[in-house]
Formats: sequence, C-alpha cells, structure tokens
Amino acid sequence: MTEDAERLLRYAHGIKGMSRRSFLVGSGLGLTLAADLFLTRRIQEEREELQLLPVEDEEAARRFPRARWIIFPGYKTSWEEGGWIANSLRPALGQRGQISVMGYSNRGLDITNIVAALNRYVRIFQVETLYFYGHSFGGMVAIEVASQLRGLGINVKLIILDSSPHSRADVLDQAVFEGVVRLYDAGYRVPTVLRGGYELGERIVNKNERSWQQVVNQTLEQLSPLAPSSLLIQSQSSYIYHYNVTRFQGTLGDTQIAFIGNPNDGTVNYTTTRPGWAEAFPDNLVSADYVTDGALPAHASPQWNPLIYQSIVVALQDEFLPLPRGGSLRTAY
Repeated sequence: MTEDAERLLRYAHGIKGMSRRSFLVGSGLGLTLAADLFLTRRIQEEREELQLLPVEDEEAARRFPRARWIIFPGYKTSWEEGGWIANSLRPALGQRGQISVMGYSNRGLDITNIVAALNRYVRIFQVETLYFYGHSFGGMVAIEVASQLRGLGINVKLIILDSSPHSRADVLDQAVFEGVVRLYDAGYRVPTVLRGGYELGERIVNKNERSWQQVVNQTLEQLSPLAPSSLLIQSQSSYIYHYNVTRFQGTLGDTQIAFIGNPNDGTVNYTTTRPGWAEAFPDNLVSADYVTDGALPAHASPQWNPLIYQSIVVALQDEFLPLPRGGSLRTAY
C-alpha cells in the first residue's frame, strides 16, 4: 500500500470516528465562513473606487439646485453608517442644500483622489455653494480638502467640525496608533479577510489600553462584510497620527468654521480640541460654543441623537448662513 493510500485511510477513519453532530457543526461553520469571505470580497471590491453617495431629498433638490453639503465620515465608518448619519442630519442640512456622503475607497485614504473627485463633482453638477460636515476624524479631512480646493478656485462656505480632533494628541485612546501606524508606514498591509484578527492584534500589542469587552465589540463590527477594509482603517490611523494642522493655516480664505462637541466625550479630548482649532484658525472659527448636551454616546453621534444635532445645525445655519431676506424654514422636531 502506498503512503498516500495509507494517509487517505487514516483520514477516512478519523471522519468515521467523528460524531454526526460534530461533523455537521464543523461543516456548517466552514460553509458560513466561506460565504462570509465570498460576500466580503465581493463587497470590498465594489467599494475600491471612491464615491460620492447622494442622499435623496426632492425638496432640497428643488430649492437648492446649486448648493451641496458634503459629509466626511469618521474613523472606521462604513458607507452604510455614513448614509445613516446623513439621513439623521437631513432635516437640518437640507434647509441649505442637497447632501452627499464621501464614500472612502477601500484601497485607502487618498486626499488627492478626494480633491479630484470633488473638483469633478462641482463642475458636473455646477455647484455654486459648498458646505462641509466633518464627522469626527472626517473634520480633519474636510479642512485639508477645503484648503486644496481653494487652490483650484473652489471655496467652501462653512465647515462644521463634529468633535473633530485637531491633532493626534487630542485622541484619548492612543492604542489606535501604537503598532498599527508603525506597521502601515513600514509598508505592512493587513489583509481584509483578517480584519477581525486585526482588532484582536491591536489588543495584544496594547494590552492595557482597552478592555476585552471593547475589543470584542470592535472585532464583531469588523467581521461585517460591510465594514471598511483593513487597508482603509490603517491609512486613516496613519492620517490622524501624521496630521499637522499648521500646514493649512492661512489657506482657507473666508471659509467659516464651527466646532461642536461635548465635554463628556470619551474619544476626543474636548478640553484640548476646542482651543486647538481656535488657535489654528482664529480668523475662520466663528463658533465653538454649541454643546451636544444629552447625546449618548457623547462623541460625534448624530445617528444616535438626531434631534440634538439637528437643532444645533439649524441654529448654526440661521446664524451664519441666513437665507435671503432673513427667512428660515425651521423643521418641526
């Protein structure tokens, strides 16, 4: 008997000794994993190209054909959650323009591509008035993109920074950087199919930074086929880590900036972030006094607390983006 035949017989004997239940459970788990990996791969490939995702609003389209709000989602935010954020803010933002969400590419965060996409977007839709809403880390991106667009002759009228850090020092959980950025900058890329293990790996590297409950929750989030790719997450971490706000000082012209946040924020240090933006853009910051009182969680959560955020956005628009003749169409909350 050949060696291969003996190995095959031993394998068959092992299967025979396995209980029917164990065999079915193992097969089921294998099929589930295979299906998840197939679905994940397909969805991730479809999202390799950066996209501006429009939010349907017939009334806003009728009243503001040449005005747009662009929402820049935060760290690890999927396209679906970005849409959820946009729809939560739509009753308020829709009072000044139509809304689109920046769908970051799964190939990684690339500011040059974002600027080019917005440049085309403005030209194609003949946008005359542009506003940005920066959700958490998305505010850092919004500032840089506005700076670069101004160099192309495209001005952003208002940027709302929703609990956006102005530097990596404002981020309370430094575990997002340790090891992750070092590996990314060294050229190491975590495969998307291992994104759940990526979260666990962060825990191993930073044993004292997060509780196991936090790690479990974040790992489960990343197991969803709709979650951003590991490459996008790595590039976002690197972007935050290397962000230098001084590069954009004096480059925004007459763009107005409004910061909103919460002293109870457990993700971004409110006490350093708020004065940080004020110091960086003393001629642009028009408001830093609106607080998202009562929001849970306290950090950048319009999708969970729409009424709180809508009222603040309406107030900011009425104050800094008054409608012609001073009129304002308030939404009944």
